[in-house]
Amino acid sequence: MPKLNENYLNLKENYLFAEVNHRVRDYSAAHPDKKIIRLGIGDVTLPIGSEMIEQLHEGVDAMASSETFKGYGPEQGYEFLRNAIVDYYKRNGVSVAAEEIFVSDGAKSDTGNITDIFDKDNIVLIPDPVYPVYVDTNTMNGRNITFIDANAENNFLPMPDHSKHVDIIYICSPNNPTGAAYNHEQLKEWVDYALENDAIILYDSAYECFITDPSLPRSIFAIEGAKKCAIEFCSLSKTAGFTGTRCGYTVVPKDLKYATSNGGELSINAMWNRRQTTKFNGVSYIVQKGAAAAFSPEGMAQCKENIKYYQENAKIIASTMDKMGIRYFGGVNSPYIWFECPKGMESWEFFDYMLDKIQVVGTPGAGFGNNGKYFFRLTAFGNRENTIEAMKRFETLL
Repeated sequence: MPKLNENYLNLKENYLFAEVNHRVRDYSAAHPDKKIIRLGIGDVTLPIGSEMIEQLHEGVDAMASSETFKGYGPEQGYEFLRNAIVDYYKRNGVSVAAEEIFVSDGAKSDTGNITDIFDKDNIVLIPDPVYPVYVDTNTMNGRNITFIDANAENNFLPMPDHSKHVDIIYICSPNNPTGAAYNHEQLKEWVDYALENDAIILYDSAYECFITDPSLPRSIFAIEGAKKCAIEFCSLSKTAGFTGTRCGYTVVPKDLKYATSNGGELSINAMWNRRQTTKFNGVSYIVQKGAAAAFSPEGMAQCKENIKYYQENAKIIASTMDKMGIRYFGGVNSPYIWFECPKGMESWEFFDYMLDKIQVVGTPGAGFGNNGKYFFRLTAFGNRENTIEAMKRFETLL
């Protein structure tokens, strides 16, 4: 009989969004006449821009001719896309090399898969609340996880405790689920802490495209010293609407090197390259053609138009919270509004209450950690009509 990875017994029975879908499905079956508005999962609703669609079609057409057909591509990504990403970083004042970029099927996959290259015996620091993939993937590996409190008192932006040592640090900014974003000085303190402790930062930058405040860094590599202690995970899911198309990228600096137990040295860039070439066959040429177009001037202009639409949705939700006197975070530099549950309700209780009373779906904060127990997340990724209708219903809730 095979020995199973019993670390899976330490996971919650259902992944957060699977449980949300389960409850909505049951309610819908019992109330087929009710129109349910979903502002829970962070899935986009606007179509991909025409510039990207045109290039996706070109990629498909290339497969119809032996002269242009593409089979297996480079596991790291085609050079044309990696160079387009280099240029995107340069436009945002950050220098990275094409050899440091690894194209993937999304930040969710890479933030989970990156655990392959780290030993089980690492102390992992994860904020609470946080995107559940960080916790679940390290739990699957049986790692020692320690949590740092993100709460209303620190604006959901916890800072390092210099009296304690950790090895691996997860940071998501702008944050999912809270919408909070670190400024330059705060990130510099995290970078300094990582360098002092010979630790590594796993920096999830999936929502950088929503930053409107020019003083906020859009990449951790805007911080001096970060290339010696950080990996950055990025996504086209929200930037270009690729949630269904699947494309992201991870930046692994060549300066990232750590000592081995026998006194040698290992390059994290080389390790990740070895992992990817072994376990990943790369993103399809078709998708990469579309992704490269997203970084062109025309493509980026279309992406920004879609982002602007979602930002307006966030303003509509935030204004409703203001009107009702509900304390919230996010909504600026982020597509998420993270608010305090009314009437002292716990988040799953409020989920059921809101679904039953006004048929609006959000995401219970408890699914992101203990500190989310009395908070709730709404997303700005719905369409405008549904967002406005959901907020009209919300005003009648209390």
